[in-house]
Amino acid sequence: MTLPREISNHNFYAFLWHAGFLALAQNFMDVDTVMPAMIIDFGGKAMHIGVMTTIMMGGSSFTQLFFAPYISSKSFKKKYLLMGINSRVLSLFALGFILFFLHGYQTNLILWLIFLFISLFSLGGAFTNISYTDILGKSVNENKRKKFFSTKQIIAGILVLFSAFVAKKILSSSPYPLNYSYMFFAGGSLLLIATGGFWKIREAIPSTLKIKGFKEFISTLRSELTHNSKLAYFLGFINTQGIIISFMPFVMLYAKNTLNTQSIDTGYFLLFKVTGILIISLFVFFTSKWIKYNPLLYINVVLSLLVIIMTLLVHDGHSLRYIFIFGGVIYSLYSITMNGLLLEVSSRENRALYAGFAGAGNILPAVFPLIGGLIISRFGFIAFFLLFMIIVLLSAYFIRKIGCKK
Repeated sequence: MTLPREISNHNFYAFLWHAGFLALAQNFMDVDTVMPAMIIDFGGKAMHIGVMTTIMMGGSSFTQLFFAPYISSKSFKKKYLLMGINSRVLSLFALGFILFFLHGYQTNLILWLIFLFISLFSLGGAFTNISYTDILGKSVNENKRKKFFSTKQIIAGILVLFSAFVAKKILSSSPYPLNYSYMFFAGGSLLLIATGGFWKIREAIPSTLKIKGFKEFISTLRSELTHNSKLAYFLGFINTQGIIISFMPFVMLYAKNTLNTQSIDTGYFLLFKVTGILIISLFVFFTSKWIKYNPLLYINVVLSLLVIIMTLLVHDGHSLRYIFIFGGVIYSLYSITMNGLLLEVSSRENRALYAGFAGAGNILPAVFPLIGGLIISRFGFIAFFLLFMIIVLLSAYFIRKIGCKK
């Protein structure tokens, strides 16, 4: 079935609606700055940051492996998309409530509740992402996809920059922990508005792929690995380059423990990270017609190695702010290239299934933050950063083997 151009264009703007309000919301729940800073301010240590990062980044992707067999078998996935995003809205409001009403209670109790709703937030994200990938792939025509990703990034960059100023103001002008409470209430409200984009989606083409249970899912994965060599290299790529998304929370820990940064610095870190996202979004937007994924992939490897070295050379909180510019660039580039590669190595019918396979490829990103927390606790930050560089460097091999032509 061919997707009519009118429906494709309608869905193009529906997805942009979601992306725009998500961009406004994400600074109030930023996983690289706000979340780790909040946990550290509540007395969290390296292991707490490792657990948080595992749950919010690697863990949320890894759980896609278990959700994918169920969701892939559904002909239409819009209701699962809405179910996932609404659970994230609920989690943010719950976090805001906890910090507003329970901040005088025992610290350990609050930390447990925070991790509980962070887990629900992340599981909702995994549930949403599988449905999102499938619906986007079959609801927006192929010739519009790269334009969508670049347009999404530039809109997100502009709106995130605006909300970063607001978030910085809240962090610095309100007393702790009420500043974090206000952040989560604002993020939950904006994410609730963002769900309107998903309500507007017209899911016109049903999926015909049927997977009966987890065993058949694993069997299908083995079969796809045999017949699609690029899938194996794609999993290798996200297993190595994918750990870069867990780097910035540890930079926050490094800043708090080594450089004694404060809440006002967290606001600046967030603002500088958003600046990096905007820079790379503008670059990809204006070069999307002729630039290919491969150069972007190699550029990100080089930048990832450089930012790790630069972090070790910084000796004050003010200079560390500029590291977050590169952090924003790296995170944004990885998001663009990973999603683009997933669409390239999969087809319309198996796209939701491949999103689940991508979860299987997130084993190392899922466990690495925990390993990182242990390494920092026992051997210090330098040993952690060196291991990080080695793993990221390995991703260059998988990029070369994928050899993406688009």
